[in-house]
Amino acid sequence: MDAWTLDKKIELIQWLSALEDKNIIEKLIKFREAENKDWWIAISDPEKLSIEKGIEDADNNKLSSHAVARKLYEKWL
Repeated sequence: MDAWTLDKKIELIQWLSALEDKNIIEKLIKFREAENKDWWIAISDPEKLSIEKGIEDADNNKLSSHAVARKLYEKWL
């Protein structure tokens, strides 16, 4: 762990230990719970199908190179 990250974690711990605002504490708890949830549950069915299709394509070697993808989508990049 780098020094900056360690310093920020210590700073947060110190801030949290002195925190008395129940609303902020509740928001932090909800944030932590949301971070621990499985992202698969949070995405839509079309997103899941798209991911599953991508995995199936990869398993069947139906992939395009990065160069082909860049050319296809260059106007949005």
